[in-house]
Amino acid sequence: MSTNDLLLKNIGANSHYPINFAELEEGAKQILEPGPFGYIRSSAGGEETYKKNTESFFKYSIIPRFLTDVSTLNTEVTILGHTYPHPLLIAPVGVNKIAHEDGELAVSKAAAKFGFSYIQSTVSSYSIEEIAAETNGSSKWFQLYWSSQNKEVSFNMVKRAEAAGYEAIVLTIDTTMLGWREEDIRNQYSPLKHGFGQGNYASDPVFMASLSDHSQETIVNNILENIYHPTLNWMNISELREHTTLPILIKGILHPEDAKLAVEKGMDGIIVSNHGGRQLDGVIASIDALPEVIRVVNGRIPVLFDSGIRRGSDAVKALALGATAVCIGRPVIWGLATGGQIGVERVLENFLQEFRVSISLSGARNLEEVKNLQLLKD
Repeated sequence: MSTNDLLLKNIGANSHYPINFAELEEGAKQILEPGPFGYIRSSAGGEETYKKNTESFFKYSIIPRFLTDVSTLNTEVTILGHTYPHPLLIAPVGVNKIAHEDGELAVSKAAAKFGFSYIQSTVSSYSIEEIAAETNGSSKWFQLYWSSQNKEVSFNMVKRAEAAGYEAIVLTIDTTMLGWREEDIRNQYSPLKHGFGQGNYASDPVFMASLSDHSQETIVNNILENIYHPTLNWMNISELREHTTLPILIKGILHPEDAKLAVEKGMDGIIVSNHGGRQLDGVIASIDALPEVIRVVNGRIPVLFDSGIRRGSDAVKALALGATAVCIGRPVIWGLATGGQIGVERVLENFLQEFRVSISLSGARNLEEVKNLQLLKD
């Protein structure tokens, strides 16, 4: 497909479908109950971080180059020994069933169709094995929440992901406890308390064997006890390394000193992220944290990026600042809410085409040239 085909197809379409992020969010608001909608949309505290994540992208302006033959475009990227058709991944987002009954199954299938590596959340509504069975042969990574009550649960989930053909482990480190989320308090809503997000736990023999009984109440209560991990430290990460041959990436790095430690401790990659603003309010925007992390890592390990990506041009800016690849979160879930798998496919197709157009109009023909683009910071 040429970069113009999708534009013309959308202009000639007979039915209207939300195109940009604001339209997708509004469409989801019309469909979802206040609890699920608020849980997906909102962030911590006064949502200062959430706003900065997107607004900070406006400070970076691409300075394009012209009169370069951009008739061919190669977006291939190699990360940790695997070559992907483009540097766009699906960020780990849990409890997808609150947006649509098909949840993670729909998202992972859509991701496979358009070549997006899919990062599955620990608190998925469907299990590792169910996702693997539905998306055989596609690229998948597993995001791990450390189990504070029983680390053997963490080790077993990693083993399950490895057995299912997943390519990497993404350990999230910024969820030592739940962020202060006023919208959820206002709506009195917790998807985990409602029994969502237990696909990997209820199917895990180590977790289930640790329970006093297998009632729904006991399962839910123990997930809640396990998922937050204030004692998580570098020693635990070293232990995790002993239980998998898969590469381990740490998600949630913002401070350059933590990035240095990640390299020194032998981590295979970093994801610069502030959890979409859902954890600590008043924290630095992810895009503003990225350049200094890139500087101190100095190419020794891949540095991926998430939080605040809304458009293809956002992804181009993150790559131009040095990111190896970019993860997309909320836009995908709004697509899921508004149209199930087809909705996610539309979001991914539009995003991918805007990304490709943005690269070409910047005067770049491959990702190496994207990294050499000049950005002006206001």
